[in-house]
Amino acid sequence: MKLSLLLLGFFVANISAAAIIIDHNSVANFDNIPSQWIERAKTDLNLAYGHTSHGSQIVTGMTMLRNQNSLYNYTTGSSGFLCDGGMSGAYDLGNPNRTAWATATRNYLNGSGANRKVIMWSWCGQVSTATSSDIANSYLANMAQLESEFPNVKFIYMTGHLDGTGETGNLKIRNQQIRDYVIANDKILFDFADIESYNPEGTYFPNETDACAWCSTWCSSHACPTCSSCAHSHCFNCYNKGKAFWYMMAVLAGWNEGASSDTTPPANPSGLTIR
Repeated sequence: MKLSLLLLGFFVANISAAAIIIDHNSVANFDNIPSQWIERAKTDLNLAYGHTSHGSQIVTGMTMLRNQNSLYNYTTGSSGFLCDGGMSGAYDLGNPNRTAWATATRNYLNGSGANRKVIMWSWCGQVSTATSSDIANSYLANMAQLESEFPNVKFIYMTGHLDGTGETGNLKIRNQQIRDYVIANDKILFDFADIESYNPEGTYFPNETDACAWCSTWCSSHACPTCSSCAHSHCFNCYNKGKAFWYMMAVLAGWNEGASSDTTPPANPSGLTIR
């Protein structure tokens, strides 16, 4: 029995160490989230989110879901589940420059945000013009430094929104640089660009922009929720990002969609004697 428990512990540890990628697949699997994991996320986690207009698409999507179902109600403000824009000194990952967000985060976590468990920043359009060094040194290195300073905080990495430059454009290359780092180092990624790139049937739109033309096409023949405004884009794009957000929070709270509900330890490996 001891060996079985050790093997189970090893298996769980490897799951928890893997990178967490939140993308269009998360949107597709949104309805699989058990309600108790949404409640657990709201109870056990709290988030500070720094963003400008493009990043507001996630919050708009959260509002759309909240309007549909009270399960997705959440509190806001300095003591709420979501502190929206409370990290003074920067606006997003590239405004006023490419590093101010790191100082703003550090000051926040050392001050009024000391109780925050999750930190997320979004880009506006700055990934489109970023160099490899910008991503490696101004973004990834600063994220790693913050993670080392605040080991009990979960930091969410993010890709930049689509800009229509396609498979060979700088945006795709720089976004892939972020993805590769996240996967290699077992980080957490909200893949903003990937969510914009696929419709609900899984069709890929490599040359799409942040306006989400496929959203308009899809909603012309399918029922889609509406909103008062989705910054730079279509309401369905915001809605999908809201779904992806709650999927992410459920996973961070401990939900594992692929795990069996059976808690029985694994069978003894053949040929081994358990004492």
